[in-house]
Amino acid sequence: MSDAIAFVRERSEPLDPPPTLAGGAIAWARANLFSSFGSTLTTVAFIALALWLVPPLVRWATIDAVWAAPDGALCRQNQDGACWAFVAAKMDYLRYGSYPIAERWRVDAAEALGAALIVWLLWPTAPKRGWAALLFFVAYPFAAFVLLRGSPRFGLPMVDTILWGGVLVTLLTALVAIVFSLPLGVLLALGRRSRLPVVRLASVLFIEVMRGVPFITVLFMTNTMLPLFVPEAWTPDRLIRPLIGMALFSAAYMAEEVRGGLQLLPRGQYEGAMALGLNYPRMMGLVILPQALTMVIPGIVNNFVGLFMDTTLVSVVGVTDFLEAMNNAFKDPAWSGPTIMATGYVFAGLFYFAFCWGMARYSTHVERRLAAGRGR
Repeated sequence: MSDAIAFVRERSEPLDPPPTLAGGAIAWARANLFSSFGSTLTTVAFIALALWLVPPLVRWATIDAVWAAPDGALCRQNQDGACWAFVAAKMDYLRYGSYPIAERWRVDAAEALGAALIVWLLWPTAPKRGWAALLFFVAYPFAAFVLLRGSPRFGLPMVDTILWGGVLVTLLTALVAIVFSLPLGVLLALGRRSRLPVVRLASVLFIEVMRGVPFITVLFMTNTMLPLFVPEAWTPDRLIRPLIGMALFSAAYMAEEVRGGLQLLPRGQYEGAMALGLNYPRMMGLVILPQALTMVIPGIVNNFVGLFMDTTLVSVVGVTDFLEAMNNAFKDPAWSGPTIMATGYVFAGLFYFAFCWGMARYSTHVERRLAAGRGR
């Protein structure tokens, strides 16, 4: 008898690719765009709407647009296209306001430093993110204040905040309000759930009062009434007053988002933390708040987006934000015209959309990352 030859397969055969209609873009379109008669009808209707609206908008923004001109005469003659020459001519004012030209490098340095720290802090795989948080929340505010405001000790001329404007003020206002509103909101949410009646009552009163009045009222109150409660030598700067108002107003809404996350956690999380012998601060900092904040990320980011758009309201107290700088730029008679104004507002809308969309996309990325870590 001949020797038998044995063969043991160590790995499986590679899987065959799915049929063309069962995978890829065609399968995705069938499942999401043409899954039923109603879905197909809706998809066709939106495609038709896009074909009707998009080509004229693209033509207005690119083909028929005026890209370079010494003044608005050429834009007034061309009423069929955008006037991007106006945006280019006013870009310095839109970025810096009336900040002295010779000192605008300080604004660029402060913005570049802040952007680098934010990227370092928010990059999920970046090394030593704790140092990034320490530098951003502790060292950067002092460095940015010295750069922007000036200091004779460091050879930087003083620049009054009345000269600040444009993108500088919008980013500064949004950043300060966002950074301070979240920790204040957490404290208010914990205070509202406190067992101490005085702390709970004070937190409830603050939250309900702030949520019960318009934001413009808060801005007027902080701008007019705040100097009356402090000595004259301690009167806050005209730019700091609306920053305080925005942080306090947003903190009230943030507190309700955080409180919702705290209420979503099961009782077992609290009991498990106490069973481990953790005191209240460690229980909240290590067990409860990380889970609660993770569960309400969409609501927190939604507040951040609304807060960024609310920066346009600081103009009512005399602060020149980006949108107010755009309105001031329209007052130049050399650049007057309906097409010029429409182009300016379109550019302003794109500016706000870019930042809000960026925050929304980053929050979506964080949600997916955390969901994958939890195995969901």
